[in-house]
Amino acid sequence: MKPLAEALPPLSAQEAAVEANRCLFCYDAPCTHACPTHIDVPRFIKKIATGNLAGSARTILDANLLGATCARVCPVQELCEGACVLGAEHRPIAIGRLQRYAMDYAYRRGIDLFQPGEPTGCRVAVIGAGPAGLACAGYLAQMGHAVTVFERRTLPGGLSTYGIIALREPVEVALAEAAMIARLGVTIETDRELARNLDWTTVRDAFDAVFLAIGLGETPALGIPGEEHVLDGLAYIEQSKLHTNGFAVGREVAVIGAGNTAIDCATIARRLGAERVTMIYRRTPREMTAYPHEYDFARREGIEFRFLTQPVRVLSESGHVRGLECRRVELGPPDSSGRPAPREVTGSEFVLPADQIVKAVGQQKPRLAAMLGLATERGYIRVNEEFETSLPGVYAGGDCIRERGAASTVMAVEDGKLAARAIGRQLARRRAAQGVSNHG
Repeated sequence: MKPLAEALPPLSAQEAAVEANRCLFCYDAPCTHACPTHIDVPRFIKKIATGNLAGSARTILDANLLGATCARVCPVQELCEGACVLGAEHRPIAIGRLQRYAMDYAYRRGIDLFQPGEPTGCRVAVIGAGPAGLACAGYLAQMGHAVTVFERRTLPGGLSTYGIIALREPVEVALAEAAMIARLGVTIETDRELARNLDWTTVRDAFDAVFLAIGLGETPALGIPGEEHVLDGLAYIEQSKLHTNGFAVGREVAVIGAGNTAIDCATIARRLGAERVTMIYRRTPREMTAYPHEYDFARREGIEFRFLTQPVRVLSESGHVRGLECRRVELGPPDSSGRPAPREVTGSEFVLPADQIVKAVGQQKPRLAAMLGLATERGYIRVNEEFETSLPGVYAGGDCIRERGAASTVMAVEDGKLAARAIGRQLARRRAAQGVSNHG
């Protein structure tokens, strides 16, 4: 078995039937309420139990066009499965694996469950082919709008393609979903980036509405000597997924950060042969942003943790990393993030042996917002309840607006869906007004 093959094997037909029949099919089901996209979980599971797998997939896609991705990457322990009524005294229903079973059935057989709507004559541009952008484009296409998605990378899918470890989602899954969106009549143009080879004024003039799904920026700098030898965490994951032949893992790997991306980087290093992998975090387990189940997973993988530790310098010799000098810290009053601020302890320096260092300390706020003259809030694009930005006719969703709510794939999909509905309402009002005006 490949080291980074999907962690859980697909359910067999018998396993899926047995698991589906465990479901109580709750009325007003808490699992549906816990799902950010509000998939009718009892309904799709009931259809699996009765052998209607295409109907099950349709129920999922009605609420979440990226159901195959979310079946794999959603933190189900914190969402639908965490809310399952069987979880209190028994084992919760494996909702994520059942969702994957239904979605795999549809994709393996090439079943397209939706068709483009009757053309409306309206054109919408979507900037970014990540989960929010693809979801928005797909729902708009079902309404009959002509949608063009502009993606700066070579492949569509955003973090699903480039930034989620293959252990959770293979590249093929993300690309299959993008292909499904394209079959709805959506045009996806890759290698198209605003301010590089895509002019903003031209986009505004050519389209009736614009949806920005631009994600976040680069990983911020650590600001320590020797940082030029530190690898970027998202690039590390991308290399492990798309360039496996040229991907090298160190013997002793240090990962700076304690979020889900940091755990993915550490897992890659551990599974691809590193003898020792250490995660370094300047706070305690209580403050780390990784989900509790991801932390438990990492410890079971044999990954070590150094808490209350601050990197201060990369040690190298002839261009080769030899270690990471760190300093112990203690926690003080809360900072602007609401978490206790780390304060370095004088004279507590020590060296952590390492021949490869990876940083996964979050991403910078979207720089494009300032370039486009958009109002922001704490660096994120500000939107109203309709997902409209400070520029009329320009909408935004996904991580670039995540001043409100938690950043996750499933939340990005929900943003895209709700924004598509808002855009659809606005375009309908515009067509109605034009129709009245033309009639008059």
